Amino acid sequence: MNNIKSQNNSKAYFGGGCFWCVEAIFEDIRGVENVKSGYSGGKIKNPTYKQICTGKTNHAEICEITYNNKKISYANLIEIFFLSHDPTSLNRQGNDVGTQYRSIVMYNNENEKKIIEKHINYLNNNKIFKHPIVTEIVKFKVFYKAENYHQDYYKNNINAPYCKVIISPKIESLREKIKQYY
Repeated sequence: MNNIKSQNNSKAYFGGGCFWCVEAIFEDIRGVENVKSGYSGGKIKNPTYKQICTGKTNHAEICEITYNNKKISYANLIEIFFLSHDPTSLNRQGNDVGTQYRSIVMYNNENEKKIIEKHINYLNNNKIFKHPIVTEIVKFKVFYKAENYHQDYYKNNINAPYCKVIISPKIESLREKIKQYY
């Protein structure tokens, strides 16, 4: 990566259920340079997938999204994030149940926090969802990259049942709603 490109890169941290879905959604967004699946928000260092699946680590499955802030804004990413999952569902997305699947946004600074809060207020005030948003908003601390087999999971396993039944329809539906970002 050259210096000019890297000067414009920023990172966002989102969890909206299974990180395979979040990763697959953001990988093809214009302006997104890289997406890594991982863990954050919990009590133990360097957690494994097996550990977080117990629900006892308090880590969430999240993605670290590296984006070019000259091509896409943080506010645009927040919009996509909230359209890509059910932010009113506590500790679950579909059949994925547990605190590791919670809706969570980790902000890097106060400006990002304000953007998140403003968007949530807009969604709640305009009753975009039937129920209030329960997305957790926390200051980003540390990201632990998930095991290699979780990276680019959708692209590497597009014919796997979970990908065909859950991820592909989610991506197709979202692409219809937000064509301008693809």
